[in-house]
Amino acid sequence: MNFGFSEEQDELRKMVRRFLEEKSPETEVRRLMATAEGYDPAVWEQMARELALQGLGIPEAFGGQGFGPVELYVVFEEMGAALMCAPYFSTVALAANAVSFVGGPEDHARYLPGIAGGETIATVALTDDSGSWDVAACAASARRDGDAWRVSGVRNYVTDGSTAGLILVPATTGAGLSLFAVDGDAAGLSRESLATMDQTRKQSRLVLEDVLATLVGVDGGAGDGLATTLQVAAAMLAAEQVGGAQRVLDSSVEYAKTRVQFGRPIGSFQAIKHKCADMLLDVESAKSAAYYAAWAAQERNEELPIAASLAKSFCSEAYFHCAAENIQIHGGIGFTWEHPAHLYFKRAKSSELFLGDPSYHRELLAQRLGI
Repeated sequence: MNFGFSEEQDELRKMVRRFLEEKSPETEVRRLMATAEGYDPAVWEQMARELALQGLGIPEAFGGQGFGPVELYVVFEEMGAALMCAPYFSTVALAANAVSFVGGPEDHARYLPGIAGGETIATVALTDDSGSWDVAACAASARRDGDAWRVSGVRNYVTDGSTAGLILVPATTGAGLSLFAVDGDAAGLSRESLATMDQTRKQSRLVLEDVLATLVGVDGGAGDGLATTLQVAAAMLAAEQVGGAQRVLDSSVEYAKTRVQFGRPIGSFQAIKHKCADMLLDVESAKSAAYYAAWAAQERNEELPIAASLAKSFCSEAYFHCAAENIQIHGGIGFTWEHPAHLYFKRAKSSELFLGDPSYHRELLAQRLGI
């Protein structure tokens, strides 16, 4: 087991960081989060054509680069640090993995090249109005209509649900839990954008009324693949959280060095020292948990379910704690909306709940460990 990054992975990090410094400064984040789409199509195309980020983890046979979760970890960590406004997580961490783990070769050939090339924005409609992340309790249903399928139900809190051209919908059939592909402009599908605390990550409520759909994989055979998808996505979200936590720690330390009060930098006061030390401990521990989850996802071994829930639960709390302390250390200016501390605070809170909160993942962890 090697948790060190290779020279190529370090170069990938530098490339992505330079790109995000140019394309995702705070001013651009604030501009995009105020738009209905929540992303810049020109930047999205550039990500696909020049950096090949959408296809990084997709096999070369389907237009991708053939890398794995460790390389994607690097990208998600940098995107989390920059608060990148783009449907990247929903398309790459959720949809591409769902197609890969649930679908067969024909599904891979049908959907993955479009994702890799940046032509397809996709998402997975995982939850209903209850907000439960247990896909086994899915309330949406599907029925046969000749050679086709029709899906009905309500899916809520769908990440990038209003902009996705491909929506993957888990639904139950007579054979069990299945996965269906629905076009974003399909007849019978209505999409409503939701007001969210974290405006950098758009969410929607979808209502499907006998919507024409295409079966992905085998009828009744989506359960294991969707479970793996959620585990890998949790590992990638933990990477985002690590990137955000590191960024707010750096911001706090820099401010503590330069802000002078009572004739001395506030970083010289014991209370501020303790806050920064606690944040550093959180960040370094979160990195260890997230690295472990990324390694387990890369290896696709039996440790993945445990590592994913461990990383998601710990990184969620670590990021939120660091984001809250960042506001405290910045004092009065930190409480103003004009300061970026609030952008990270809101992202930290939304990420804490996304894909299941820490209590949910600790329960999963206890079940998986048999305790």
